[in-house]
Amino acid sequence: MSLQRNVNLPIVFAFLALLAAPTLASAQSADTLFTQAKSSANAQHKNVLLVFSASWCGPCKLYERFLEDPQMQPVTEKALVVQRIDVGERPDDPKHSDTPGGVALRTSLGAQGEPGFPFLVITDPNGQPIVNSYRNGDTNNNIGYPAVPAEFDWYLEMLRRGAPALSPADLAATRTWLQNHAPHH
Repeated sequence: MSLQRNVNLPIVFAFLALLAAPTLASAQSADTLFTQAKSSANAQHKNVLLVFSASWCGPCKLYERFLEDPQMQPVTEKALVVQRIDVGERPDDPKHSDTPGGVALRTSLGAQGEPGFPFLVITDPNGQPIVNSYRNGDTNNNIGYPAVPAEFDWYLEMLRRGAPALSPADLAATRTWLQNHAPHH
């Protein structure tokens, strides 16, 4: 009986380590995550796409689906290192919390007040902002997840400015994907 307990103990510890891993990763500060993304971007000659989002946010989930889509992920990752930063989590939610320093980082990169979700910022590999999801710089007009033609236009302009490695065909594929997956109202 005691032999069986000893054999299972490493399995239990491995399982507990797996359970703790997401918690440990989410405890990293926004500055640490941004530093890692900039380092990766420098090494890969890319820019950084910061996605400020929240677990409860429907448009954030749509944008994550876009980023993870097998057709769109290679397009995005051709030119950008993507880093998600959690902000706006509900204080009474025991499963989700803000990335420490996330709101301050978002503000330092140009967000005004509570810009809405998701808030997107493309920076150069040194962390200097190039463009964000405020359409034409209007701080009352965060496109969030691009769901209508005017938002598609701004998102593609963001990519033209912040992801110059993307070809006209990549941009056309992005527009087509967004149009084909637009939420129907």
